[in-house]
Amino acid sequence: MQTTDTVLMIEPIAFGYNAETAKNNYFQVEQTGSDIQSKALAEFNTFVGKLREKGINVITIKDTLDPHTPDSIFPNNWVSFHRDGKVVLYPMFASNRRVERRDDILESIKDQGFDITEIDDWSFPETQGHFLEGTGSMIFDHDNKIAYGSVSLRLDENLFREFCAKYGFTPVVFHSYQTVGTERLPIYHTNVMMCVADKFVVICLDCIDDELEREKVIETIKNSGKEIVEISEEQMQQFAGNMLQVQNKAGKKFLVMSQTAYQSLNQEQVAAIEKYCEIIYSDLNTIEVNGGGSARCMLAEVFLPKK
Repeated sequence: MQTTDTVLMIEPIAFGYNAETAKNNYFQVEQTGSDIQSKALAEFNTFVGKLREKGINVITIKDTLDPHTPDSIFPNNWVSFHRDGKVVLYPMFASNRRVERRDDILESIKDQGFDITEIDDWSFPETQGHFLEGTGSMIFDHDNKIAYGSVSLRLDENLFREFCAKYGFTPVVFHSYQTVGTERLPIYHTNVMMCVADKFVVICLDCIDDELEREKVIETIKNSGKEIVEISEEQMQQFAGNMLQVQNKAGKKFLVMSQTAYQSLNQEQVAAIEKYCEIIYSDLNTIEVNGGGSARCMLAEVFLPKK
C-alpha cells in the first residue's frame, strides 16, 4: 500500500537557519529576528492540528536543546519505518543533522503500540563522505516497488542502488537541476521535485535536463499506471513538488502540502489532484524559508506493524 495513516513529526524547540545544509540547499534563506522559533512552532502546531482534524494519526515528539539540531523538524531524512518491522537509519550530509538520530524517538514509537523487529543502520558511509538522506532523497512507489532517486551530494548513486537491491526496489536514477542565479545546480533532494501518490505523480519534468533521463522517468511513471501532474520549475521553487499522500483511519486519502505550494498551483492541477484525493494545506512559510524544506519533509511515514 502506498499510504499510511500514521506520521511522526518532531516539534521544534530551537528551529533556525542551518548554515551547514545551506551549502547545497538553494531553497534556504536566512531570516533575521528572534521570533523564528516561535513562528515555526506556531506553524508546526497548526499543521499538526489540521492533520489530526482529518483523522490522521500524528505522533509528535519534542526536539531537544542539547545537542542543537536546527533541522530536526525534518525527520524523514534520517529514518524510515517499514511494514516488515524494520527501521532504517540513513547517512546524513550535515554533521549537525547526524545527531537527530535518537534511540528515544524509536522507543516512543514502540510505546505507541508499533512493533520494531530490526534497526538497519546505514549511517556509516557518512564518515566517508557518502550520503543517502532517506525519503528526502528517495521517492518510493511502494505498490510497484520502484524507487526514484535524483543524484546529488545527498544521494550517492551506489548507495541508492545498494539500498534498492536489499529492499527489493527497482531504482530509477536521474539528475535534476534548478536555476540558481545564472547556473543550473543539482536539486538537493528528490522530494522537492516529485511526489508519488497511489494513482498519480506530481513532478517537475523541466528539472530533468537530460532528455533520455526525462523520457525514462516519464515512461516508468506511465508504465506504473499513474497519471502525471506536471508542475513548472517556478512552482517547484514554491515547494509544489514537496507533497505527501496520507490516509486517515477510515482509509480516506489526502494530499498534504504547504499553503505556498497550494497557492502556486493552477486550477487544472488542483482539479487533477482532487480527482483522486482531498488536499490539506497549511502555512509553513517560516519553516520553508529558513529550513529549505516543506510539508513532506516534516512527515516521517510510519508503516510499522502494530504489536
